[in-house]
Amino acid sequence: MKDDKSKKILILQKVLKLMAGLVLKKYNPKIVGITGSVGKTSAKEAIFIVLASKFRVRRNEKNYNNEIGLPLTIIGADSGENSLWRWFLVFLKWLWIMLMPMEYPEILVLEMGADRPGDIRYLTSLIKSDAGVITEISSSHVEFFKDVEGVAKEKGVLVKELGRKSLAILNADNPYTFRMKDQAKGNVITFGFSENADMRATDISFSYASNHDLRGLSFKLNYKGTTIPVRLNNVLARHQIYSALAGAAVGVGFGINLVEAASALENFSLPCGRMNLIEGIGGAFIIDDTYNSSPAAILAALETLGEIKAARKIAVLGDMLELGAETEEKHRVAGKKFLETGGDIFFAVGKRMRFAGKELERNNFPKGRIFYFSDPMEAGEKLKSIVRERDLVLVKGSQGMRMEKVVEEIMARPEKASELLCRQSRNWKSIPFKSV
Repeated sequence: MKDDKSKKILILQKVLKLMAGLVLKKYNPKIVGITGSVGKTSAKEAIFIVLASKFRVRRNEKNYNNEIGLPLTIIGADSGENSLWRWFLVFLKWLWIMLMPMEYPEILVLEMGADRPGDIRYLTSLIKSDAGVITEISSSHVEFFKDVEGVAKEKGVLVKELGRKSLAILNADNPYTFRMKDQAKGNVITFGFSENADMRATDISFSYASNHDLRGLSFKLNYKGTTIPVRLNNVLARHQIYSALAGAAVGVGFGINLVEAASALENFSLPCGRMNLIEGIGGAFIIDDTYNSSPAAILAALETLGEIKAARKIAVLGDMLELGAETEEKHRVAGKKFLETGGDIFFAVGKRMRFAGKELERNNFPKGRIFYFSDPMEAGEKLKSIVRERDLVLVKGSQGMRMEKVVEEIMARPEKASELLCRQSRNWKSIPFKSV
């Protein structure tokens, strides 16, 4: 809970919590709770598509992963925002659900965000999960938790609150999540690439069409002695396989066999702005990873950039926000990673990402291939003037950096921006970029 919330918001939270609790009591759906520093939304989408192959499923959308968004998802309503009339419509919808028989979802897949200590405990006081998924623990959004241990403690509340008949699904490759298995009262399925994982991915490779265009990733899914080939037709980043593994693990927990889970995952696609491959101008390709950024996620994105063959590799990176005392170090690490990938051109957008550029300079990367910008619009204009055929351009940054504006400038079909890019609502587009 945040100390700076207004009295009206606190009252609204209490009312929505009561309303949502009554809906859950009436319909008694199974609940999958998901949290972690990164990868929550992607895991939610993979879990949803696997479960939806057998059950009626609802997941939270937009940014409905907090004290107000979760109750609204349970009710099945949109936020009333600043309109009393729209909040009255939310109440009417809730009343209809409570009074009239309806086909309510059998399973709710709920992403749970945490900005400050106590957030996950509040959300678990509203929902009791039948399965709890922890994607990864890292220094993302560490500002209000002092250190990564504080983040792990907060996220781990989800596991501690699971009952003896519940299932904990944990990332085996992350030391903070893997040790949470000792806190689980019920069954545990771990997932990852390491031999420690119960649900394990091996033999990972890029898959291509007959004309050599990149299509996605393929891997072998191993679980309890069974091996199944999986094709992720719309997934480009190796780290997104974690989401597919989490989806398969939840599916197994709900009685879906591996073959069915693998078949469902072929249709798994990531939300906008999360390592999506988009055609660029002049025959270039864009890796659109503009939804958000964190130290772990930016390293994973750069790793993918390094693995794919291209004429030139260009990284357009915006500031990572909310890193507190670790700001300079984490941005310099991103610069070092870009060097390791063999990248050709580096765009630093924002005052914090300058640290990455300076790290490149310190390591004798040619200054003529490093560009500094104060805003994404300026970066997009410059990029448009230099991008050429078969360039591969990675664009990434924290939400506040609005890096989708760069992608919109160089995408081959800007008329599809509302479909392909994040933050394309009328409200978002009306908000001008401001330096943060």
